[in-house]
Amino acid sequence: MNQVSDRLASLSPSETLAMSQKSNELKAQGIDVINLSVGEPDFNTPAHIKEAAKKAIDDNFSFYSPVPGYMDLRKAICDKMKNENHLDFTPEQIVVSGGAKQSICNAILSLVGKGDEVIIPAPYWVSYVEMVKLAEGTNVIVSAGIEQDFKITPAQLEAAITSKTKLLILCSPSNPTGSVYSQAELKGLADVLAKYPQVMVISDEIYEHINYVGGHQSIAQFENIRDRVVIINGVSKGYAMTGWRIGFIAAPLWVAKACNKLQSQYTSGPCSIAQKAAVAAFTGDQSCVEEMRKAFERRRKLVVDLASQIPGFKVNNPEGAFYLFPEVSYYLGKSFGDRKIETSADLAMFLLEEGHVATVGGAAFGAPNCLRFSYATSDENLTEALRRIKEALVKLK
Repeated sequence: MNQVSDRLASLSPSETLAMSQKSNELKAQGIDVINLSVGEPDFNTPAHIKEAAKKAIDDNFSFYSPVPGYMDLRKAICDKMKNENHLDFTPEQIVVSGGAKQSICNAILSLVGKGDEVIIPAPYWVSYVEMVKLAEGTNVIVSAGIEQDFKITPAQLEAAITSKTKLLILCSPSNPTGSVYSQAELKGLADVLAKYPQVMVISDEIYEHINYVGGHQSIAQFENIRDRVVIINGVSKGYAMTGWRIGFIAAPLWVAKACNKLQSQYTSGPCSIAQKAAVAAFTGDQSCVEEMRKAFERRRKLVVDLASQIPGFKVNNPEGAFYLFPEVSYYLGKSFGDRKIETSADLAMFLLEEGHVATVGGAAFGAPNCLRFSYATSDENLTEALRRIKEALVKLK
């Protein structure tokens, strides 16, 4: 009998990747699909970063790298953390991995054991809950709706903490909502956490540079909990380097050592060439980051304006990342012929098949009444996609 492990059987497939696959299948049939399902910048990697990778190949950086990453990259990350985030780390506190996704999983597997509770604000990125399942932890979901800009309050956090709580996973700027916690909001959460010394924090800051409200704020800035925060970041979003697969943790030394030990057994060091490209990303000209941020900010305004004109959509104004997360419960329960729209996943499938626009249903993110749009595509695509969505939704009665 072919039977996978219980561990794997408990996992759900990634809804975002599934929608992307379905849209690609329709494209292969010659259908013009606009894909708003993938969280990927549509820009090419900046030239100076690509040049550094070519040079690394010529310089024969083709051997195994140290498990936590090359020393020059870890030093560059320390400099970045000091200069941009005003946080002090040593290279021994940095572990570089095959993308921020692996960095998060490393941290969860290193910190969470059977029965440990992990507080995850919803809406959440799809993989957090699945990684906690892998670690045999217990997900404790704290929901924040559009009326509170999808951000949890200190009171909600405190109500969720028990003697079994081991970890809080926070993402700001957020995937899937684009919400950004202000310094004051983060301080409120930090002051609660300060009362519970057993609770660690994973702070997912991969969208740090795609921010429309001024400088990035990290929960690690607060002295009363700094030694319990594991920062996750990388190059994929801010430098348009998704395929290069470089992420990192900046963490208390004992956590970094644990992640290093774990990584040594199941992947070893990350790609040597990609690491050299990442050094160039962190140490080179940063104007490319700002150019991309400005483009995303312009697109944000466009997509918020257009989505706000769709009847039944509740839309907020996201302050970071490149996602819009409208509340669409108005359309749930409606029909198109024999087709009943029961869930946001049904609605996403309807929009794909009738409007030829790929989005992702909110249930995968812990928000069943919402849809996620990625606006990491051209203004023309966005304008046409929102037109198609509006046109398709008129068919639902």
